[in-house]
Amino acid sequence: MAESPGYPPFQLGKPRFDQASFYGRFRHFLDIIDPRTLLVTQSRLKEAVQLLEDFKRGTLPPGVTSKELWRAQKIKQAILHPDTNETIFMPFRMSGYIPFGTPIVVGLLLPNQTLASTVFWQWMNQSHNACVNYANRNATKPSPASKFVQGYLGAVISAVSIAVGLNVLIQRASKFTPATRLLIQRFVPFPAVASANICNVVLMRHTELEEGIDVLDKDGNVVGSSRVAARHALLETALTRVVLPMPILVLPPIIMSLLEKTALLRSRPRMVLPVQSVVCLAAFGLALPLAISLFPQMSEIETLRLEPEIAQATTSRTVVYNKGL
Repeated sequence: MAESPGYPPFQLGKPRFDQASFYGRFRHFLDIIDPRTLLVTQSRLKEAVQLLEDFKRGTLPPGVTSKELWRAQKIKQAILHPDTNETIFMPFRMSGYIPFGTPIVVGLLLPNQTLASTVFWQWMNQSHNACVNYANRNATKPSPASKFVQGYLGAVISAVSIAVGLNVLIQRASKFTPATRLLIQRFVPFPAVASANICNVVLMRHTELEEGIDVLDKDGNVVGSSRVAARHALLETALTRVVLPMPILVLPPIIMSLLEKTALLRSRPRMVLPVQSVVCLAAFGLALPLAISLFPQMSEIETLRLEPEIAQATTSRTVVYNKGL
């Protein structure tokens, strides 16, 4: 294997960037959500998979560089499910989350929403989130479809209820001027989506709180199943799901309220929707890698903070667990 300037030596199944730092995690997740992988052909995917197989068997063709191997791994991880090895449907890949989710964000932030449009866009958003969650789920253990349906329905009902309830309160608030009411309405999607995201995480993963999640020592051996680690994992995931929609659903209303006062958009009202779409796309592209980079995928916790039987089962001072996305 030939070395490549700017690329570390290739390690199969390992991240290219240091996961101990926020910047390293940020760069790692930028790779994962790279929309260019949506354009990869089936033949290119087969080439990437074959190259990784050759590396695993020690039969790499001469002249293959670390750069080529890292790119091959990036393509495989973006398209194929790590547990089932099946192709993930394009709109539900992590690399498709921004391109296919941006139209929904634009719909959520449309001004002068009716009751029907509020319900429709909240339903669309939670449906898309649920499909992305399911397509990228941990498939090592069979999970009943009822758990997925329960989480989906809980998220939809909570999102729609909060959004509709806040809109009704705003409409009845006689103290607000029409301009103030419109501005406040634009911020309604955030609390609705954030609370629905938390509801979705809790409902979809509540069995982890009851049964615990695997914790591993420094050698990757399973030490035990910990409910304490499960609580930490769900808390970290829930915080990520609150932070994620914040820039997406808060920044665009602020930016658009300023841009709509400019002469350009006042004289060209048809430009409002395209401009809002670009603003939402930029906010989405920034928010997603920032939010999922807050915590390491494999989080570390001291064994003394876990159940006594787990602390006694290992000599390691710390163990790690997969927090999920």
